[in-house]
Amino acid sequence: MSKYFLLLCFGFLSAGSFAQTQTSNRIIVENADDFDINQTEIPDAALLTGNVRVNHDGAILTCNKAYLFQKENYIKAFGNVQIVQGDTLFLNSTNGEYNGNIKQAFASGNVVLRSPDMTLTTDSLYFDRVSQQAYYNTNGTIVNKENTLRSKSGRYFANEKKFRFTTAVTLTNPEYVLKSNHLDYYNNSGHSYLFGPSTITSKKNYIYTEKGFYDSKRNVGHFLRKSYIRYNDRLIEGDSLYYDRTREFASATNNVKITDSINRGIVKGHYGEVYRDRDSMFVTKRAVAVNFVENDSVYIHGKRLLITGKPENRIIRAFNNARFYKTDLSGKCDSIHSSQTSGLTKLIGRPILWNFENQMTGDVMHLIANTKTEKIDSLKVLNNAFIVSRDTLGTGFNQVKGQNLYGRFEENELREVDIIRNTEVIYYVRNDEQELVGIDMGASSNINMTMEKNQIDTITLIGMPDSKIYPEKDLPENARKLRGFIWRGDERIMSPEDIFPPEENVGHEQIERQAKAELAKENTPMEIRRETLEYDQIDPSKK
Repeated sequence: MSKYFLLLCFGFLSAGSFAQTQTSNRIIVENADDFDINQTEIPDAALLTGNVRVNHDGAILTCNKAYLFQKENYIKAFGNVQIVQGDTLFLNSTNGEYNGNIKQAFASGNVVLRSPDMTLTTDSLYFDRVSQQAYYNTNGTIVNKENTLRSKSGRYFANEKKFRFTTAVTLTNPEYVLKSNHLDYYNNSGHSYLFGPSTITSKKNYIYTEKGFYDSKRNVGHFLRKSYIRYNDRLIEGDSLYYDRTREFASATNNVKITDSINRGIVKGHYGEVYRDRDSMFVTKRAVAVNFVENDSVYIHGKRLLITGKPENRIIRAFNNARFYKTDLSGKCDSIHSSQTSGLTKLIGRPILWNFENQMTGDVMHLIANTKTEKIDSLKVLNNAFIVSRDTLGTGFNQVKGQNLYGRFEENELREVDIIRNTEVIYYVRNDEQELVGIDMGASSNINMTMEKNQIDTITLIGMPDSKIYPEKDLPENARKLRGFIWRGDERIMSPEDIFPPEENVGHEQIERQAKAELAKENTPMEIRRETLEYDQIDPSKK
């Protein structure tokens, strides 16, 4: 006697009911070795055992044993349960349930969900065939070619090949470990969308973000909101960070801050690039490099900053309208070249330097620092050297000029100056009561000056000097300035903010407003770089 004849005899499948099955989408029994009905123990249910196979709307369920509740269009399955949907989704478990009316399945015990490119294992799983979503609230592990993901709960969107995790999830890749409390992961593309506090840890760096994107196939990422990348000796921060793991390249946009822990320095700007393997960084848009020296800081600005070399051999280049500031020293020029190894800082192109009230100019200017103490030792001004300072009480100017100037610093204060060849001087001489004695005008081959409390203390003319002190009334105003004299006191950089040209301050204010507005958008989707836009919506066959 066949199994189909038994089913007909017990009223579970008649000719009429079979026709009805096609229209009402009933669960169809395609095979069972044994069939039994016990209305006392299990009312309205048929017991199917041995090679059980049922079909519902294209999905095939197989198991060792099952209870079929025909009225409810519901089946409970036991032993080697498998639900197959087409050739793309396979759900295996020890036990299972399936409701044909709402097309929902529940699997428990050694659950394995497989598709051609991933495998999910967990203790229990719900699968909704209408929405094509599977979800679990027990610990689960997802494995694909590149990654292993573990989480306490998760949801799988079969049509999009996407996982969503809203509790602790860990993605393990051979090169890094990603952790988050909210992660959307696209299995085909390997794209991860991170929301809330998230980290990516590797041997080379550590990434933190509260809103980000990462492509595990191309190893590139884009991070927003409180994001940073930390290397052993550098910390990179910015409103928007882009990272390429293959090239070890990072770029940052708006409110960029790069901290150098070895050289005790910070570089800021609104756009920056860092090549880790090349030991180089490039910063622009209100760029400034800040170096901490004892209880003081040195600020270097240029339209562009380029910093290269390993920590012990670092070189800072600032170019286009370069400026620098220190509490006792400031200056400006076309470009700055500063070497960590030699302690030499070159001010190139129309340099001007202020040391307290002393203004110095020349064609070429070098500052030499002690490489151990990092304090400035000496100064060289080559060709057309000119030093000017205001008379302490009057309206005139003390002036010394010559071909070259060599200065010596002590505790960052200019203490002694030698001016070499073709020197000239104008100096306002005062007595101990600070009364004006007269105006000294002189010329010689060399001049030596000593400084006290940042003011000229003595002037000594060397080598056949020609000098005369004139009473103030005997020396007209137009004779009180040496050829080439220009007082540029209104350009003096008096604070760290002064190193920025006005046009860069305007742009900075606009960026600050944009940053505050962006932070206010707590739940808006992030804008990914153009090369990744809509990648997850592309037909997989066309990727």
